[in-house]
Amino acid sequence: MSILDWPPALRPRERLIKTGAQSLSDAELLAVFLRVGVPGKSAVDLGRDILHHFGSLRALLSARLSDFSAVPGVGPAKFAQLQAALELSRRSLGEQLQHGIVLSSPQAVKYYLQHTLANRRHESFVALFLDVKNRLLAYQELFHGTLTHTSVHPREVVKAALAHNAASLLLAHNHPSGTQEPSMADHALTEALKTALALVDVRVLDHFIVADNQVYSFAEHGHF
Repeated sequence: MSILDWPPALRPRERLIKTGAQSLSDAELLAVFLRVGVPGKSAVDLGRDILHHFGSLRALLSARLSDFSAVPGVGPAKFAQLQAALELSRRSLGEQLQHGIVLSSPQAVKYYLQHTLANRRHESFVALFLDVKNRLLAYQELFHGTLTHTSVHPREVVKAALAHNAASLLLAHNHPSGTQEPSMADHALTEALKTALALVDVRVLDHFIVADNQVYSFAEHGHF
């Protein structure tokens, strides 16, 4: 049965408008995004099939085009729409940080890092450079690949901090393995960067590790 044949009170789009997006299930939200189903299946049914195929929303949102297009009923056009929606979300979160005091909204920082780093297949090391009032000056990816104490060069981080005239910064990197606990190398790298940046009077306020849907904060665990 087509969703158009459903009572208006049960249709996902109408419910979203009336009660908000948070009232819809994952499959119903996908149905609003998909707009139409396939022969024999409504958009909600197709949404359920897609979620079942990928196993989780995270896997769906991080899927490559080839994997996404393997599901009957979706293809490059829907993939492009989904990527555009994700990028709009990332940019919206970035604007929130740019127009406020970063440290007054630690949850916003975590949300932003989740949206920018969680679904990457390689490790990325980034910094959020702050001014003397803890306002965001810049977000910059400094290194990517397999991160070790030797692959992330303190000299380059110091140069970037000076280039942005930063008073302090937040560090972050992701663990594609899904393990959020910091390794010994992560601790060593953090200490090396704190020492190097202190020489130019720039403070490291925190180091975040993004893994799956979790964000580990060094500061919250007493490492600062």
